Amino acid sequence: MQNQSFVTEFVLLGLSQNPNVQKIIFVIFLFGYTATIGGNLLIVVAISSSPALLGSPMYFFLAFLSFLDTCFSSIIAPKMIVDSLYVRKTISFKGCMTQLFAEHFFAGVEMIVLTVMAYDRYVAICKPLHYLSIMNWRLCGILMGVAWTGGFLHSVVQMFFTFQLPFCGPNVIDHFICDLYPLLNLACTDTHILGLLVVASSGLICIINFSLLLISYCVILFSLRTHSSEGRRKALSTCGSHIAVVVLFFVPCIFEYARPPSAFSFDKMVTIFYTILTPLLNPLIYTFRNKEVQNAMRKLWTRLLVVSDDK
Repeated sequence: MQNQSFVTEFVLLGLSQNPNVQKIIFVIFLFGYTATIGGNLLIVVAISSSPALLGSPMYFFLAFLSFLDTCFSSIIAPKMIVDSLYVRKTISFKGCMTQLFAEHFFAGVEMIVLTVMAYDRYVAICKPLHYLSIMNWRLCGILMGVAWTGGFLHSVVQMFFTFQLPFCGPNVIDHFICDLYPLLNLACTDTHILGLLVVASSGLICIINFSLLLISYCVILFSLRTHSSEGRRKALSTCGSHIAVVVLFFVPCIFEYARPPSAFSFDKMVTIFYTILTPLLNPLIYTFRNKEVQNAMRKLWTRLLVVSDDK
């Protein structure tokens, strides 16, 4: 697949071109990225070091989601943080394509994983007696394979669209990342049809997964009528965390991609929300009211203290 382009690099305008604002951006996002990596990796290590949690599909998927958040934020944040130190922010054509592919790959995988997690909660709450037989490790492996494959296919489709675009002049992207809509604005050809295809692919996958999630949680909430008050409280606590994460991730994505291709002044803020803020908040949301994860973290901390004392 050969792209007919004379552009070898793109210039990113970033969040601001004011040097003083860029310094503030550097500090805030460096701190945020460090917290994101630390929080998500802490969940991965805590669950991985606890056989009881790792043996539960729910916590296996949670650890996998934290791993995806680590990868997803690492595609966007480091480049943006480094760029805030420079007046002229550039990215090579190949680098832009790589970032675009990775961004949509991990975002696609995460969408499917969030849907899988909702199905896991549906089985656990609505069919508790059959939970272990349904959510066996064979099915979990198949679902993870579907997530990786779905994310890859979604990303390949986006790259196919992008490589149809000829870039023969303007190379200034009014954004802090390489993404489809900013690139469509630079193409020296009519992109109306291609823009609609982007909506039909990226927007559709967002809407379909979000609709499936809404349906699953409506069924769960309906089934809770027959549970005891303690059972309802525990189920709502678990589902509440997941619903919060789903809303934080899907609503900005739907707003960004499930609309006619056009640029708005607040697109950058919306992108920050689901690429930077959501991976940062996910560890806090999932651990704030989850005693099992909190206990696993305490045990991990105790082990580290014992090891350090032995040395």
